[in-house]
Amino acid sequence: MLGGGAVVTASRPLGAAVGILADSVLVEPPDRVHPVRLFGRAMEALERVNYADSHAAGVAHVAAGTAAGILAGAVVRSTAVATALAVAGRSLRDLATSIAEALEVGDIEAARRLLPGLVGRDVSRLDAKEIARAVVESVAENTVDAVVAPALWAAVAGAPGALGYRAVNTLDAMVGYRDARYRRFGWASARLDDVAAFVPARVTAFLVGAVRPRAAGAVWTAVRTQAPSHPSPNAGVAEAAFAAALGVRLGGTNRYGDTTEVRAALGTGRSPDPADVARAVRLSRHVGEALGLTLAAVGSCRALRRTDGSASERQR
Repeated sequence: MLGGGAVVTASRPLGAAVGILADSVLVEPPDRVHPVRLFGRAMEALERVNYADSHAAGVAHVAAGTAAGILAGAVVRSTAVATALAVAGRSLRDLATSIAEALEVGDIEAARRLLPGLVGRDVSRLDAKEIARAVVESVAENTVDAVVAPALWAAVAGAPGALGYRAVNTLDAMVGYRDARYRRFGWASARLDDVAAFVPARVTAFLVGAVRPRAAGAVWTAVRTQAPSHPSPNAGVAEAAFAAALGVRLGGTNRYGDTTEVRAALGTGRSPDPADVARAVRLSRHVGEALGLTLAAVGSCRALRRTDGSASERQR
């Protein structure tokens, strides 16, 4: 007979697929009790105790946070539940859609108020087109961080993988900046997040081409030739893929506090406008659906092989 490990391995991709579906149909828990928000508050409290302007302190911080995420996954045990908690595709799409709706009625101030929920750049002087660009870029990047990566980690490592990855990505969002406070302390969090999302970013680009087959060649070209110019090894891949699939051009000048970054162009089309936000949201949803179907197929095939193997063992 096949052991319990084979059963678990077969069920993980199915559980991840169920988690993606659950994220799409269920309402997110309120912020005050959302596990990711609670984790963030706990890590803020820990930072007040263990912060030091050093790489060593940052390594200890990310190690503690990652261990907490993995332990939480071990307690939850269910891959489907952990994936539903770790994936945030619906909240990403809902927030992007709310910003697009504000832009469509010309309410720039409302769009600016909502935008910090998606991006870390200075939004105070952005016009409608720059807001649209920021949202499309964030939807692309967060399709990796909030959908593909947690689901893939769940499929590979179960609930500990899903919540462990969510912890790593949350820590990167909290301390993985290049400003004076976090240049050393946040270095380990940023690098670990780069490693954890490296494969998921490239799977995302592949899925973008798969769900937009007419643009697949342009997606491949953009990812291969333009993505390396982006400062992030993963966000650049996702943004280049989305830009090519949508026929728009991303990149430009971003302001982060006192710092200004000029990023190379991704894609060869026109500048995004508010209508392109809805197109980016649809593309992100289709990528998530394609991933869910793929994981469900992989899990089903493994389960069938396990069933066939058990039947063969009984006949011996």
